[in-house]
Amino acid sequence: MEIFSGRSLWIESRMIRLPNGIEKERVIVHPSNAVAILPIAGERCKLVKQYRYAIDQYILEAPAGTMEPGEDPLQTAHRELIEETGFAAQKMLEKGFIYTTPGYTDEKIFLFEARDLFTSTEFGKDEDEVIEVVDVAISDLSEMIRNGTIVDAKTICLIHHCFGC
Repeated sequence: MEIFSGRSLWIESRMIRLPNGIEKERVIVHPSNAVAILPIAGERCKLVKQYRYAIDQYILEAPAGTMEPGEDPLQTAHRELIEETGFAAQKMLEKGFIYTTPGYTDEKIFLFEARDLFTSTEFGKDEDEVIEVVDVAISDLSEMIRNGTIVDAKTICLIHHCFGC
């Protein structure tokens, strides 16, 4: 049974059968899939300081965004990188994907490493995003995760996929 349907999210309540045969009612959140990109230039990378209304604070994270209908992950990665940072990439390397919180959602975020950056105005920023681009030394990323400067899960996963830290 559908509980809610919006532009890029729908929520349902459904009876499911667990592998042990027990049936339970569960709520499943179905957002659009998304991408996260780590733009790298030499020994530095670009993160975004973005206001997130659900937690009412700014956090440091990788540029990211929702896939539009008809887009594949690579197209979305190119578009979102430009929208959020003003940079495009000549090389976009696939780094796998993550399920964000599979206990209640099927959301999948595709991970990319962007290289050979150049400025671009092909896409403008979304009006509802409050974003500041922050230049960070790659050598500082592990400590920023350890000390809680970077707390965004997709960003931590992406850094791990790119650098193994």
